[in-house]
Amino acid sequence: MPARLARLYGGLALYGLGIGVQVESGLGNGPWDVFHQGLGLWLGLSIGTVIILVGALVMLLWIPLRQRPGFGTVSNVVFVGLFADAAMYLLPAPGHLAVQSAYVVLAVCSIALATLLYIGAGMGAGPRDGIMTGLMRLGLSVRLARFLIELTVLAAGWLLGGTVGVGTLVFALAIGPLTQLFTRWLPLRDPAGRARHDAT
Repeated sequence: MPARLARLYGGLALYGLGIGVQVESGLGNGPWDVFHQGLGLWLGLSIGTVIILVGALVMLLWIPLRQRPGFGTVSNVVFVGLFADAAMYLLPAPGHLAVQSAYVVLAVCSIALATLLYIGAGMGAGPRDGIMTGLMRLGLSVRLARFLIELTVLAAGWLLGGTVGVGTLVFALAIGPLTQLFTRWLPLRDPAGRARHDAT
């Protein structure tokens, strides 16, 4: 259990770091963080605070989708936003395009690795992941479910003023392949905590 907790919270910390790095790059955020940033601008709240609030509200959608949160789900709601705000507070603003680009690469790699860490702990999916799996239970394919969710939050976030750019495109194209690549070194776990080595 201590190792799984370390994996869970290490993953959540790395996920928050990745979000903070990508937002600070100024080149465009991942779809959900375009929405978080845009909503934060509209409400006058930090992006981390919005991540926490949206995560809590998204969990309410689990009820009609018959999803059950785990300990890791609740931890995700609370800690990713805190770590994202901390990263944005501590990170220096990049002053050159090369540094901005490096921020995007670091962010996408961090989030891909973080996803395997916290999901691989076998203590529950993140609140946003639960919507996707819930839609899959209703008959949608994983690709269609993810596409519909991310297109919706991206469009809403852009309308609210969130940053969309080349970093958004890099995130969309690279996050899946990188996550798959990292499964070679970080096996996932099923809900009972048993290790498995595939990304399905």
